Formats: sequence, C-alpha cells, structure tokens
Amino acid sequence: MTKPEWVPEQYLKFKDERTRPAIDLLSAVPNHDVKFSVDLGCGPGNSTELLIRRYPRAIVQGVDSSAEMIEKAKNRLPGYDFHTADLDTWRPQGNADLLYANAVMQWLPDHDRLFPRLMGFLNAGGSLAIQMPDNLEEPTHVAMRKVAADENWASKLGRADSSRTKVGNASFYYQLLRPLSQRVEVWRTTYHHPLQGLDGIVEWFKGSALRPYLSLLDEQERLLFLEKYKECLSQSYRPMKDGIVLLPFPRIFIVATR
Repeated sequence: MTKPEWVPEQYLKFKDERTRPAIDLLSAVPNHDVKFSVDLGCGPGNSTELLIRRYPRAIVQGVDSSAEMIEKAKNRLPGYDFHTADLDTWRPQGNADLLYANAVMQWLPDHDRLFPRLMGFLNAGGSLAIQMPDNLEEPTHVAMRKVAADENWASKLGRADSSRTKVGNASFYYQLLRPLSQRVEVWRTTYHHPLQGLDGIVEWFKGSALRPYLSLLDEQERLLFLEKYKECLSQSYRPMKDGIVLLPFPRIFIVATR
C-alpha cells in the first residue's frame, strides 16, 4: 500500500495539543547526560525542538519517512540534521543515549520485533521513549471504519483499515522490554482536548488518522466521506453550550532504560 502523504500544515493546526504528550514523554526520561539523541518520526520538528532544549550540548538528529515533514523540520530548525528513512529498517550512525518516538510507532507493524531491535541501538544507560495513540476502539475510529465500509467506496478503502497497528497493552510492552532493560515504565493517559464542535474533531483527524482513507478517494468522494463521518460522530459526541466538544484521546507511554 502506497503511504499517504503527510500535510504538515494540517498536522500543525493543533500543534500545542499534539506537543503536550511529547513534553510528558520527555519529562519521564531519566537520562541527564545525553550526548547523542534521535527523534524517530520527528514530523515537522516540534518534538525535536524539545530534545534540543533539554539537551543543549547533545547531537540531536531527526528522522521521518515523510519528505514533506523533513522539509518543514529543516525550515524550523536550520543547522540540525534531518533525513528521511523508514524506521522499520533504519539504523543510527552509532549507539544513542536516547531514542525518542512520539506518536509514530502506531504506524509501524511488528512491535515485538521492532522495539527490541531499537533497544539494541542504545548505549548502556540509554533510553527508548515511546508514546502512541491508543484510540482504535474510540468512537472516532469506529466511525472511520464504519464509513469506510460504505458500498460507495468499500472496495477502495479496504486497505486503509490496516494502516494502523493495533497497540498492545501495558503488560505486553513491559514483558517485551523488561528482559532488555534495567528499568521499564509503562502508563496510559487520556487527554481531553477542547475542540470547536464536530468540525474540530474532523479537522484534528484529517491531519492524522483520516489520511489513509482520504488519500484513496477523489475530491467528491472525500467530501461525501467526511459528511458521513461527521454524521457518525454526532451519535457519540455532543457539543456543550459554548459549542466545544471534549475529545477523549488515550495514549500509551513507554520508557525503557537499558
């Protein structure tokens, strides 16, 4: 399946909300003496900037599979090393003190193979820090799959449902990484994002989870898909008196220190 292109401007419409989990993940990293860090799935560079601020003396690199995101990151942080690569085959130039992956691993399969592989690229005392959305069973994503099954485009969208990897539970990741680590922390947090009605929810996911679906449709089909998607959302999300909808957004966090 061809990977849909990322649109940095759409993704960054909710920059503050998307950056908050990145901050929370970094705050749990125990490493202080970091000399070499890599932001895996760096996107437009907002998470990379957090690493640079926390470790001003470290070499910080950013890697992403999207050329559009890398270009945006280079413009945001000129002088820093950003390059495109597929994370399931990527190798660092040398062992790192921190491998930091904010909201990217949910797009990659075979965590039971990939995560131990990444642990092998760490120096002793180095950390693998991962944050992933854990929302495939939330009404937002159930609605995506329901609309995708519509006979108008079901034959086109069958592949899109498999674009996201089903995230394991805390016990799975703890047992996977504990034999490779001196310390493993796993926790799950649900954020509640105030958005401007149902349109706000649609705009949020147009920058992420809706991409695999919309990229396979023509312009007219996209409009109809989003209209039906919004109708489905109305069954689960009710705007408050001021028009705001609180979007529950669960995420799983993992920090494994070698």
